[in-house]
Amino acid sequence: MSEKTLELEERKVGKDLYSYQKAAISKIFKSFDEAPDDYHLLYQLPTGGGKTVIFSELVRQYLKHHKKKALVLTHRIELCKQTSNMLTEFEVTNKVVDSKANLDDQNNYSCFVAMVETLNNRLNDDKFDISDIGLVIIDEAHYNSFTKLFDFFSKSFILGVTATPLSSNIKLPMKDNYNELIVGETIESLIENEFLARAEIFSYNVGLTSLEVGANGDYTVKSSEDLYTNNEMLGKLVNAYELHSKGKKTLIFNNGINTSIQVYQSFKAAGYPIAHLDNTYSKKDRKMVLKWFKDTPHAILTSVSILTTGFDEPTVNTIILNRATKSLGLYYQMIGRGSRILKNKATFTVIDLGNNMHRFGPWGADLDWQQIFKSPNYYLDKILSDEELESNFKYEMPSELRKEFSKSQEVYFDIKKMYIESVSKGESSKVVLERSLKQHAKICIENSEDVYDAFELSKKLGDDIDYRIERYTKCICRSTHNFVTWLKEDYRTKLRLYLRDNFDRDFEVIHGRPPEE
Repeated sequence: MSEKTLELEERKVGKDLYSYQKAAISKIFKSFDEAPDDYHLLYQLPTGGGKTVIFSELVRQYLKHHKKKALVLTHRIELCKQTSNMLTEFEVTNKVVDSKANLDDQNNYSCFVAMVETLNNRLNDDKFDISDIGLVIIDEAHYNSFTKLFDFFSKSFILGVTATPLSSNIKLPMKDNYNELIVGETIESLIENEFLARAEIFSYNVGLTSLEVGANGDYTVKSSEDLYTNNEMLGKLVNAYELHSKGKKTLIFNNGINTSIQVYQSFKAAGYPIAHLDNTYSKKDRKMVLKWFKDTPHAILTSVSILTTGFDEPTVNTIILNRATKSLGLYYQMIGRGSRILKNKATFTVIDLGNNMHRFGPWGADLDWQQIFKSPNYYLDKILSDEELESNFKYEMPSELRKEFSKSQEVYFDIKKMYIESVSKGESSKVVLERSLKQHAKICIENSEDVYDAFELSKKLGDDIDYRIERYTKCICRSTHNFVTWLKEDYRTKLRLYLRDNFDRDFEVIHGRPPEE
């Protein structure tokens, strides 16, 4: 391609391209000129940066200056249709190669859009002529299902595009399938230049050691369902929503259909407008739910494995990660669903109930994608395990709750430090919980006028109690689910009994006067 064609001419069709998008196309075309025909190039750009716009314009220019054809591959049928529509906006006549497509007229088209599995079947059946395909574009290239097709296109220039150039399968690193990575604009740059909204993240410390990792390297649905469907986690979810996002359009991501249904029932019972969506819904029902979500101002949508890619609803103001993941790509995709900017939307809220921010860092952090691409195992080995993450947690009372304990100078109690001190003195480990309980009682009494006030405050210490019990059981190396559950209930009962039996005495000691009658 000549230098002249590298200059992106102004167009009156399709979408206007931003300067960084034009720069990306120029870099990619430079590789066309300098690399061999069978070169594999990977391009990274954050979710919301306009990857589909970029490769649609790329296809338009490629077809204009070459006599070969182009093929765009996706991993979901919805993405096929969205991609086809975008190409049409750029005046690229294209044909979707799905399972029902009649290919008798394929010679009339210079661009095709296909889902990877469908195309694989058509190629194995020898029903699709690819002899003239010069450019292959792979959307969401971090998925590994595309690699099975590479042998069919041994003489084509392959361009993979992704927001996260880290393979979904650690055994199949992307550097083995791509010769080079071009890194696009950073999330921070897109935010600074008002292309994306900034995320305000509220992360809750969650005990995840009960979760199990499956063959795909991520947490299993079964172990996730067991954790996220218990009343404690469902209550924490609703409380987090009410504290940070009440009245905002909210998208909740779960790991498991049953979890999402339980979330739906919890919010419904609390009187909030909510719908559930999963991949078993028909096309008609899915469309109906998404229309309701778009049209309803304060809607909540709880979902499973369906809206992480190809879903674009700019009015989303809150993303709730009601799940944990070990996938950096999934973490960025989920949060990216809320990053679309609007005239009256410069920020959006993220509520993390899976320790994901502790694991991967804040969304938009300055990641070295080149190093991750070249040395994925080095990056993955640095990610802390759940045990390591949780050992570093320090409970911090939410600001709204801290106001109710404003008369107490200190509300934190270091279980691990107290355990080490007690053991070194030859004391029983039980004294740790006894001292913790008295400190909880003290802060309740300091901020109450009568025992009933103290009872009500003690009920609000659930997260702190759970944190202390979990830290304690790790110290004594006894953390079976049944034992931890029993100990949490026993602690709450003893705290209430202590307040009942000792409130008057402790109140007078603390305040220097008898409590109100």
